[in-house]
Amino acid sequence: MKKILIANRGEIAVRVIRACAEAGYMSIAVYADQDVDALHVRLADEAVSLGGSTAPETYLSIVALLDAAQRSGADAVHPGYGFLSESADFARAVEDAGLIWIGPTPASIGKLGDKMTARRIAERVGAPLAAGTDHPLEGPAEAVAFAEEHGVPIAIKAAFGGGGRGIKVVRELSEVAEAFDAATREAIVAFGRGECFVERFLESPRHIEVQVLGDGQGGVIVVGDRDCSMQRRNQKLIEEAPAPGLTDEQRARLHEAARLICAEVDYRSAGTVEFMLAADGTLSFLEVNTRLQVEHPVTEEVTGVDLVREQFRIAFGEGLSLTETPEPHGHAFEFRINAEDPGRGFLPSPGTVDVLRVPGGPGVRWDSGIEAGDAVQPAFDSMIAKLIVHADTRDAALVRARRALRELVVEGPATVIDFDRLAIDQPEFTTAEFAVHTQWIESTLLPRLEPQLRPAPASDAGLQRFPVEIDGRRVMLGLPTALLAGFAGAAASAPAPAQADPAELRAPAPGTLVRWLVDDGAEVAEGDAVAVLDAMKMETPVTAHRAGALTHGAAVGDMIAADAVIARVG
Repeated sequence: MKKILIANRGEIAVRVIRACAEAGYMSIAVYADQDVDALHVRLADEAVSLGGSTAPETYLSIVALLDAAQRSGADAVHPGYGFLSESADFARAVEDAGLIWIGPTPASIGKLGDKMTARRIAERVGAPLAAGTDHPLEGPAEAVAFAEEHGVPIAIKAAFGGGGRGIKVVRELSEVAEAFDAATREAIVAFGRGECFVERFLESPRHIEVQVLGDGQGGVIVVGDRDCSMQRRNQKLIEEAPAPGLTDEQRARLHEAARLICAEVDYRSAGTVEFMLAADGTLSFLEVNTRLQVEHPVTEEVTGVDLVREQFRIAFGEGLSLTETPEPHGHAFEFRINAEDPGRGFLPSPGTVDVLRVPGGPGVRWDSGIEAGDAVQPAFDSMIAKLIVHADTRDAALVRARRALRELVVEGPATVIDFDRLAIDQPEFTTAEFAVHTQWIESTLLPRLEPQLRPAPASDAGLQRFPVEIDGRRVMLGLPTALLAGFAGAAASAPAPAQADPAELRAPAPGTLVRWLVDDGAEVAEGDAVAVLDAMKMETPVTAHRAGALTHGAAVGDMIAADAVIARVG
């Protein structure tokens, strides 16, 4: 029986574990210290510790992952999405270790993962393209020059990676240089590389995706298309399939362009080719995601194709089960259930899930990485689950979605559930004209959202390790930090709570301090942005709560807890 190591966590790890069980393969989970009792660890046939608590130490560590594969006797590695799923270096290292990589070849990841090379390929096969650069920008001056030539708005984008990170849309020429610096910083934090390029930004565009499967020998099948225009901060919240409101000509052009781009590199496994559709009908190639997408279930629901099983078939030499694009049946929606507070600008909201009631009934699917009692960890992504609904028509799927969202209850962290309920009742979303675009949430809905109660911070879920001897062999024993703290504090009385100091500036969310925007000792006004946190996959600004002189209380690179004091203003 083949053993598949899943180099990921949370919802996608659970998804692949279930596919392994149905395909007759053994699943091997890996985990960071705080994930020791996570759902994906509990469900897998085996689980191996990665020996750390941060992403670079664990799910982003090629050395740690390969060591786990070697210790567990894995035959193959599935990367899921995010983390190292689009790393050509990781794919190559897996294959060099004699393991099967369940994904595209390292060569095609390298070509298509570099957005500038992908643009050149798209141009070569005749795919639609907006004006842009096909080389990394040397600095902010080059971005300014492009904006002066082509006008604003422009989009500055990380050349590597995905998931909406490292993208800055600029509408004022005076803001181009700062946006370039911000995109570079975010790209380095997210992907370890800061190269960026620039292209003309299409105003009020829709985001359309085409799902493909490739056999690695030039054969590429288009499985279907999706609309992913419901986004905040360039990250998707609601997706649907098939994409509504496309003409037959537009759909055919998108499918053919996606097929040709992937065939050009002998694409293998599942992948997604993304396009923008502007309000004036302009189509433009965006990028290729050389991995399974978060929103893959909506395509599965309308086509009946299990995309993870297809990845297994291709990787193990069984070939594609499809010979042509399947005809879609009905309509499907996916709602990403994120631990975020829309009323506070989608501020991350980690914490313990105290109550979870999952909807059911016909046409309802729940893909989750958590159960009641689990903690949403601040070190990782804010998405905790996905609600997918399917029905015969788009209108019927909307009715089913409303019913399922009414049934869904998550108590503990703030979530986007109330936002979802509001969003799918808006006429721009429900009518046949489908007037939603990628900035619609920020421009239309965000001002109407109310903040939610902030959850209590999750207890420290790390491990402390101790060497112990069992049957004459030395092994490492890991015990939860919170458990040890409980033992230590059992005989001690709790200190009286300290009086709040009005000068203290506290972090709005947990994260890493990536930049001070104001020098130590500088005067600030109430509401001024003074620092930037990288919190659960997004940059979160910290603003001064009052006027006065700012005194730094933390250093760039520090891990900051929610409500921790990072400065004083007085």
